[in-house]
Amino acid sequence: MASSAMDPGAWTALARRAEELGYDAFMVPDHLGRQLAPIAALATVAAATTRLRIAPFVFANDFRHPLILAGEAATLDLLSGGRLLLGMGAGWRVTDYRQLGLAYDEPRVRVDRLIESVGLVKRLMSGEVVTHTGSHYRLERARLAPLPAQRPHPPLIIGGGGPRMLRFAAREADVVGLLPQFDRRGRPIIAQATDAATRAKAELVREAAGTRWDSIDLNVLVFYAGLVGGRDGVVSSALNAAKAAAVSLVGTPYVLHGTPRGVRDLLLRRRERWGLNSYTIAAGSMESMAPIVAALGGS
Repeated sequence: MASSAMDPGAWTALARRAEELGYDAFMVPDHLGRQLAPIAALATVAAATTRLRIAPFVFANDFRHPLILAGEAATLDLLSGGRLLLGMGAGWRVTDYRQLGLAYDEPRVRVDRLIESVGLVKRLMSGEVVTHTGSHYRLERARLAPLPAQRPHPPLIIGGGGPRMLRFAAREADVVGLLPQFDRRGRPIIAQATDAATRAKAELVREAAGTRWDSIDLNVLVFYAGLVGGRDGVVSSALNAAKAAAVSLVGTPYVLHGTPRGVRDLLLRRRERWGLNSYTIAAGSMESMAPIVAALGGS
């Protein structure tokens, strides 16, 4: 996942390097401030690559009407040759809402809007002419043209930390992102970042998904990652060794440090026991984690 670059050449070079190293998708967050705007940034990535999937991680639902979002996503998918993964979320960063002059409603209301919006986006992208009067949105004979390349719609990413969001994602999404839940002020609840808490969330998704479970890609966003004895030199290797020791005491999937073999074995155990089968990492860790991508490619 990346959000900024010094110049256009650096941005396209980063995308091409990610593709060269074997990464599956290039993701851009959706926030205000010091980052590239996601739609234009993802379109540029698609134009610079041939295989790499593109994904907003994730579009904040409250920033865009579902008809506008569906149209933008359909165009991204069409012009990328069917490489879009459509990420949608309820929105969480308080400073974004403040800058936009939007009320930061309680989680229940933001999730209500997301649920209504996801249903509309799916219907629109599948080619339906939509007339809808709901609690939050109204459409009258709305339709998309052109439609996305992937039918009936691009795969959907929904991340969440609370039980309601996770159950909704299990029913509707192709990729379910596990996250710590956020409090009413938009701050992550650190106690939910443990292995035990994440394993419980994975089990909740499994139960809610039912027969859909085998087709779901369960994902975790890794905030910090690095390898011992990796490509970054002796100093970085020593720091990663210290971090690996600390992480092993705490136990969290949101930080990933260790030897190449140790990290590979850990990821395989989590896949077998939890169903956790994909990870999103920051661009700054892309090169150092490439041996893990190579080791697990196709497995």
